Amino acid sequence: MAEPLRVLVTGARGGVGARTVDALRAAGHIVVATDRAPPTRADWDSGIPYCDADLTDAGSAFGVVRGVDAVVHAAAIPTPEFHPPHVVFSNNLIAMFNVVEAAVRWGVRRFVNVSSETVPGFVFPERPALPDYMPIDESHPLRPQDPYALAKHFGEQLLDAAVRRSDMSCVSIRPSWVQHPSDYAQHLGPALRNPASGTGNGWSYIDADDLADALVLATECDLGGHEVFYIASPDNLTGLPLADLVASYYGDSVELRVVARVDASGISCAKAVRLLGYAPTRSWRDYLDDRGHPHSPAGESSDASAR
Repeated sequence: MAEPLRVLVTGARGGVGARTVDALRAAGHIVVATDRAPPTRADWDSGIPYCDADLTDAGSAFGVVRGVDAVVHAAAIPTPEFHPPHVVFSNNLIAMFNVVEAAVRWGVRRFVNVSSETVPGFVFPERPALPDYMPIDESHPLRPQDPYALAKHFGEQLLDAAVRRSDMSCVSIRPSWVQHPSDYAQHLGPALRNPASGTGNGWSYIDADDLADALVLATECDLGGHEVFYIASPDNLTGLPLADLVASYYGDSVELRVVARVDASGISCAKAVRLLGYAPTRSWRDYLDDRGHPHSPAGESSDASAR
């Protein structure tokens, strides 16, 4: 690594943000954190500068962005499901606009945006929508319907505009379904037992720590302009051949393209591997057996985890 960067992480109290803070510090960078929550004793003890800030307020955004080399923007309402549509859209887009505007005006060198796999439009559609092909890549058309995906789509366009009017370089990361260690059995277990439940995003997922590693790579890379990358595990969340899954659940409606492995994810990360050096090391197999149950503790019979 070259010289350490002073990096602002927004949404630093969230699952992705907190892991990104840890990963950036482990990589030798100086981290500044912000979220919408008062500081705790842990914040004082960590030695990480922390600010409770509402980024939908422009003044607060300018205040927290000042003096940093890079921004990792992870702050957002993370799903369209539990807030009114106008709240999801306005919160996510206005916060993004304010942080980007502040970064441009303060001369920030790099902006890393946590976008979403939902941007193509088939994860939370109001009307049925299918991908044109799988594995999905960055060339796939974008047809967002819901307020969350639409705000993420507009956020990427804000970065397109930012690189036209400044020297800042930008990376948008579109993570797949993010899994923390405690999530695997609840979220991925059912899909292993019933693959129909994983059709919404092409049976893809990403471990939270692999995502954090990808965000560090995006922060450190020397790419210019604004590049967009999908980030997902290379394997799908069923362990079955992707060709069989596409044939069974999509038929001829979705084109199957060349895959890097038989059990490939429905989202391709080839661009991130090539340009970022993305190399995920974690899998659902670290947590679950082939029936979607947590691995048995040492000494227990395999039946114990199936009950």
